[in-house]
Amino acid sequence: MSSDKPVRKAVFPVAGLGTRFLPATKAVPKEMLTVVDRPVIQYVVDEAREAGIEHFVFVTGRNKTVIEDHFDLQVELNDTLEKRGKTDEIRQLESLQPKPGQASFTRQQAPLGLGHAVWCARDIIGDEPFALLLPDMIMQSADSCLSSMVELHKKTGGNIVAVEECDPAETHKYGIIDRGEDVGNGFHINDMVEKPPQGTSPSNLYINGRYILQPEIFKLLENQRTGAGGEIQLTDAMLRLAKTEDFFGFHFQGRTFDCGSKEGFIAANVAFALWRPDMADNVRSEIEKLMAEVKPFERRSTERRG
Repeated sequence: MSSDKPVRKAVFPVAGLGTRFLPATKAVPKEMLTVVDRPVIQYVVDEAREAGIEHFVFVTGRNKTVIEDHFDLQVELNDTLEKRGKTDEIRQLESLQPKPGQASFTRQQAPLGLGHAVWCARDIIGDEPFALLLPDMIMQSADSCLSSMVELHKKTGGNIVAVEECDPAETHKYGIIDRGEDVGNGFHINDMVEKPPQGTSPSNLYINGRYILQPEIFKLLENQRTGAGGEIQLTDAMLRLAKTEDFFGFHFQGRTFDCGSKEGFIAANVAFALWRPDMADNVRSEIEKLMAEVKPFERRSTERRG
């Protein structure tokens, strides 16, 4: 049965290898690559904090200790900043740091899929609903996506996924939902389909990497068979859970950037820089210059051969 307990904890699966960003991620976790001036993972944690999350659970792997260091107090750095009178920088770092006991780290020893990563957090989450935020996906909007999902959960209970529109021609690439009747600031989900064959999709609303799940998902993940890619897929367990529990959707109206891809990562840097009043004008000017001066790679290659 769905719990009516509040959503206090959030899981961040950060054990991925980040092979698409090699060699940059050979020694630096992909979650620590910076968008403007803060790591990708910081944006996701900030979204969770804005939604009222009190406990941040990171599922890590090898070469990820720098994430733990990032969310820890660095005494030497603070001492140096204090001696130099950098009070604004000290306040900024303090505002980003979880309070003692608010952050937990557990290890996923083998890359067995998102479902397995979530399962690794079971003992820390316990018997209460929790948020799940995929760290590759960072969102830009006036209001936090997860905050709106938490508001919906207060009205509906159950399980909630955030969705947004994709090109109808690309629905076969995503987990797609079948939208039902409106409920509060969301709607009931009639069905979920993982990567439907072209022409069979019930909508063009895809699951974008934000979830609120009931703890019953852990029992299903414990005996979930491997799926696509030989991994334990979270979607497979969610489909099983949907047979006994309600799922609701929140239609996110902002922008989502997939920082797991190079194009999405670059787009996120540009978009968040343009959102900054201290940078927007200069960045826009530089982009305009580049658009006017820099020719596409293929054209430059042709000119050299000519």
